[in-house]
Amino acid sequence: MFADRVMAHAKEHYSEGGWDVIVECWWPDDITEILIEQGDEDSAWRMIESLVDIWSDRQADARNSAF
Repeated sequence: MFADRVMAHAKEHYSEGGWDVIVECWWPDDITEILIEQGDEDSAWRMIESLVDIWSDRQADARNSAF
């Protein structure tokens, strides 16, 4: 199942970029919804990766502005 593969990848890469957001904040139904909206797994992966990149940037900004 697509959502299971995404979640397994997110857990494996938890401390890399924004994958922790997927693990901590998303349900399998959220991932399946992205798949349905995008129409195929490749497009859904790209969408999820783009969201992870945004969260990674925001996390980096938060760390950099803490000092």
